[in-house]
Amino acid sequence: MNNTLKVSVNKEHNFEFTEEQMLAVDAVSLDQKNFHVLHNNTSYRAEVVNTDFINKTYTVVVNNNEYVVSIANHLDQLIKEMGFEVGKTKLVNAIKAPMPGLILEINVAVGQEVQEGDNLLILEAMKMENSFDSPRAGVIKSIAVEKGQAVDKGQLLIEFE
Repeated sequence: MNNTLKVSVNKEHNFEFTEEQMLAVDAVSLDQKNFHVLHNNTSYRAEVVNTDFINKTYTVVVNNNEYVVSIANHLDQLIKEMGFEVGKTKLVNAIKAPMPGLILEINVAVGQEVQEGDNLLILEAMKMENSFDSPRAGVIKSIAVEKGQAVDKGQLLIEFE
């Protein structure tokens, strides 16, 4: 198994560290959030001021300079390569008809801001009313159908900005 950590600092600088390099760091824990680090004969005081364990990001102050550090281990890297990110959802930009039917109601307008779960429209198919709720918060970019219009499977109904 690969024991390389990928570290991003302020989303600008990217580094890779092996487990051996991490163990070679001369760091002493002063308490739960404060550390003394010695690197190339230079002393640094580091304080972890914020932690986000879900996203594996940490805000660290080193000698009065603040840095946002993101750390990804082998499993995190593999999940990202496969297109699955923990806690992330796919951004839906369009709603398409999953089946042929008839548009009964349109409950939004172009330019309207909607929240996740807001009702967008109702499609009648096979004598059943199918309610389409917004999959995300956003602004309605376009509405490609009208009330009373027949639609085909896969036809564009609504687009988000």
